[in-house]
Amino acid sequence: QAQLVESGGGLVQPGGSLRLSCAGSALTFGSYWMYWFRQAPGKGLEWVSDINADGGRTSYADSVKGRFTISRDNAKNTLYLQMNSLKSEDTAVYYCAKDSRGSSRGQGTQVTVSS
Repeated sequence: QAQLVESGGGLVQPGGSLRLSCAGSALTFGSYWMYWFRQAPGKGLEWVSDINADGGRTSYADSVKGRFTISRDNAKNTLYLQMNSLKSEDTAVYYCAKDSRGSSRGQGTQVTVSS
């Protein structure tokens, strides 16, 4: 059964950086578009970014454009999200998924931006 496991979250001060990882197993990772979502407390699931199968095309939500960078290493079955210039409003649980609705997402990793 395909599994996605997110890691790399934590507590960071405003303006700081974090790099999230998403390790895939039991799936042909390099065949899929991959997605990052987030869910802030009391809010719904929000699309953050996506990347095509070979990593040549990326898209970002306006709220993170210019601050976040999505990338992937298909040889390692791993997806990344580099997050710079973090703001308090970026506080959320971050999920990766292999479908555009996020239904395949993993357990998530908590990102808290606070001074």
